[in-house]
Amino acid sequence: MKLSKRGEYALRALIDLGIASELGWPMLQISELASKEKLPIKFLEQIFTQLKSAGYVASRRGKFGGYSLARPTSQIKFGAVIRLIDGPLAPIHCVSQTSYARCSCPDENHCGLRMLMFDVRNAISTILDRYTLADIVEITLRKYRRDKVTPPFLSRSTPLAAVFAEKPEPLGSKLGVAARSRFSGSRGSETNNNPPNPSVN
Repeated sequence: MKLSKRGEYALRALIDLGIASELGWPMLQISELASKEKLPIKFLEQIFTQLKSAGYVASRRGKFGGYSLARPTSQIKFGAVIRLIDGPLAPIHCVSQTSYARCSCPDENHCGLRMLMFDVRNAISTILDRYTLADIVEITLRKYRRDKVTPPFLSRSTPLAAVFAEKPEPLGSKLGVAARSRFSGSRGSETNNNPPNPSVN
């Protein structure tokens, strides 16, 4: 398995949407995401088309439109997204759980290479199928808090959720205050009985 640029950008965009949603901005304009990730808008639009077709994101047209997550972050697993964008996690087809295909080996049952690749596939899928977008968003926000770094989207000039409210509220409104308090409040404590700890290397 090798994560393609398309797969990498899809995951980064989903993490951005998850962070923004956690901070009180459930919808982002594609120009914001493209600017943050330094990606061409057209390329990002192609990726979002695929994510939308699979039910991971939703879109809204118009001046204040954009993209939002179409399901809870706890229901988006990284393994499933990677399979959608890049195909099987297995390094060779004969050990794939989702796209098995017999290889050229004359004795598959006693192939040492296949035995090794089974272990490789299991190690990869165990991690990627365990962690959800919610896990990684929380890990990312916790690191922002630890390093005292303002996360992206927290200081947006116009909260889009307020734009769609009956009475739009100015910057510094309850929405903005709530987002900041969620970031700096008790949920930001480093104390966690069972924190996810994937490798950051």
